[in-house]
Amino acid sequence: MPAPASDAVLAVHDLRISFRQEGQIFPAVRGVSFHIGRGETVALVGESGSGKSVTALSTVRLLGDSALVEGSVKYEGRELVGAPDRDLRAIRGNDISFIFQEPMTSLNPLHTLEKQLGESLALHQGLTGAKARERIVQLLTRVGIRDPETRLADYPHQLSGGQRQRVMIAMALANGPELLIADEPTTALDVTIQAQILDLLAQLKADEGLSMLFISHDLGIVRRIADRVCVMKDGEIVEQGPVETVFSAPRHDYTRKLLAAEPSGFADPIPEDAPVMVETRDLKVWFPIQRGLLRRTVGHVKAVNGATLKVRAGETLGIVGESGSGKTTLALAIMRLIESEGPILYLGQDIAGWAVRQLRRLRRDMQIVFQDPFGSLSPRMTVEQIIAEGLGVHGVEKGRDRRQMVAEIMAEVGLDPATMHRYPHEFSGGQRQRIAIARAMILRPKLVVLDEPTSALDMTVQVQIVGLLRGLQRKYGLAFLFISHDLRVVRAMSHQIMVMRAGEVVEHGSAAQIFDNPRDDYTRTLLAAAFPDRAG
Repeated sequence: MPAPASDAVLAVHDLRISFRQEGQIFPAVRGVSFHIGRGETVALVGESGSGKSVTALSTVRLLGDSALVEGSVKYEGRELVGAPDRDLRAIRGNDISFIFQEPMTSLNPLHTLEKQLGESLALHQGLTGAKARERIVQLLTRVGIRDPETRLADYPHQLSGGQRQRVMIAMALANGPELLIADEPTTALDVTIQAQILDLLAQLKADEGLSMLFISHDLGIVRRIADRVCVMKDGEIVEQGPVETVFSAPRHDYTRKLLAAEPSGFADPIPEDAPVMVETRDLKVWFPIQRGLLRRTVGHVKAVNGATLKVRAGETLGIVGESGSGKTTLALAIMRLIESEGPILYLGQDIAGWAVRQLRRLRRDMQIVFQDPFGSLSPRMTVEQIIAEGLGVHGVEKGRDRRQMVAEIMAEVGLDPATMHRYPHEFSGGQRQRIAIARAMILRPKLVVLDEPTSALDMTVQVQIVGLLRGLQRKYGLAFLFISHDLRVVRAMSHQIMVMRAGEVVEHGSAAQIFDNPRDDYTRTLLAAAFPDRAG
């Protein structure tokens, strides 16, 4: 590692972090050393569990009482390891600020934007009343919130994901920090919003002279924003150096593995005689806007406004667009989980008007895999109970040994059947997604909705899940509705692509046509955000 400059904002040397649990000591970070110069952005990259976030949180002792921290962390020459709480409180929020991955869980849902931003200003600067409000408006304006005066009384749930992340950035900037620590700040955002947030951070860095520690598992984002990069694996930095050097001539095998971990290839060809599994014609989902004491309908939110599609067995329709474009609403309507207008043909039968009792026999044929497996898997059930639950609900394969069926499907999706007695929290993110896929696949469905199934996963795990889904589709002739904002994954998975914006289908065609010759300006905007190096 190059020696830190004398004016390094942050210098970490031989940092070792362990956690005490049930009388045992578990190492998490093993002898990490790096530094951040003034005005420099250093990225920590690696897969989940590599120690990136633990390293960042340890800088100002945010790990809790079970953590044992050794080594040295110096902020502008001042040692922070072992520093008194009083000194650390003065540095947190003032000199070193954090931006976290999921703003919805970081912002208080019970407080308005004005109260949340005002709390930091009052605590650190003593600003209250009109002066605090003036500063809050300045901050919200600075991070690109339109008409900030009208948003002060808003709560976090009234903002989009991108707006919430901008508020988090405003809170981090409130007290003029020297060092900004951004922990996966764009992972859950649409590609266009990702690009806006990255541009905002780069602009703030230039204008404010900020130094930044940027944590991410997305190497494309790291290449775009960082000056230097540290690659972490199993609690150690295995390689570090200037971004262009590490990306163009990586020395460590693990770095090369990360750089190669991008979904590639194309979907398998579909047999010409493949039957049409699902078809819609001018499908609409309009939600009424009601006002007044009598709740009269004064208008409609056109969540989906006329979607026509056709998906055959063994085919994947990729549905892309920003949050709120209607992607998930369209899929839920096709699954008959929300009301809609217009025909929905499943294997030639119009199921749009079917009653609940009629639909029940179709449920095993139509399954969903959700974005966040940790939220969709019951923490009180074992993996065996989770995967087998649908067998009991639908009365499938009566008389067969269910444990054997669970073991078979677990092996098929790449899980060790010996772990079926464990609970979801005992698995990694990629393993939990495989559990969710197994839960759907044990019923042998014909149509599967995949709602952002890879967006929260590391790049290497994304590649594994894409390979798994392709293999299952090839083996069973599955029809997929694949919803995602990650266009790299969509390109690797999809035969045809539908681009949605504000409930409208703005473009629909083959994957090759959409990626090579997009016709709509919005499609071109999405592609430019996802592939910034793309010519034109």
